[in-house]
Amino acid sequence: MFIPRDTGAQEYFAITLENAWQIFRNAYQKVSGVCRTVRGPSMSCTPGKVQVLGVTEIKGEKVFALRMLQGRNPDWIARPFFAKFDKEAIWMDELKPAFGDEKFFFENELENLFHERVTDDEKDRFE
Repeated sequence: MFIPRDTGAQEYFAITLENAWQIFRNAYQKVSGVCRTVRGPSMSCTPGKVQVLGVTEIKGEKVFALRMLQGRNPDWIARPFFAKFDKEAIWMDELKPAFGDEKFFFENELENLFHERVTDDEKDRFE
């Protein structure tokens, strides 16, 4: 189950991440084990494909449990992480790390990937 991308059409189809998870969970509960190989809801966002595993409470803090299904770095794959619960959030960029963390585990490396210096030889290929 895919969450609508953050493009122009998103405003017509978007629902909150919590609602997307509830819809998926309700449908998942009603199918046989053969059908339970599906994943969702998930977002194809800048760091990679992120799955919303659910909403839970850990040490008194309500959070989204998330998992990286695919990532720009293969080491990120299958890593669970947590975001502060936001009942209005509809996309990854609206989420903040939970438990007082300033950044998600992948953010520093992602910033480096996008800010790597392009050499003069590489610049010539794009002109």
